[in-house]
Amino acid sequence: MPRSVNSVASRARRKRILKFAKGYWGRRSNVWTVAKNAVEKGWTYAYRDRKAKKRDFRKLWIQRINAGTRQYGMSYSQFMGNLKKAHIELNRKVLADLAMNHPEAFKAIVDKVK
Repeated sequence: MPRSVNSVASRARRKRILKFAKGYWGRRSNVWTVAKNAVEKGWTYAYRDRKAKKRDFRKLWIQRINAGTRQYGMSYSQFMGNLKKAHIELNRKVLADLAMNHPEAFKAIVDKVK
């Protein structure tokens, strides 16, 4: 019986990975083994950094809220504690946006919390 290899599927699999490697520098874009490793490494970075992105944005929001509250003589932790006591349900993303782009609205919230 002759040897049977599914070269159609193998070629398609390789072409798919090489398509993902488009734009990579040097052999990473057109040599199968190098491109496969580069693409898989890229996918692990992408997975990891989707989680890190959430942490980074939370840190940024906290810094912006802290800078906004310090102008009115209050620390971030005091502000957030008083915010919970006052039953104001605004998340950090919204608070940071108010502190940056709408300082008068943020001042109103700080005054209500004090």
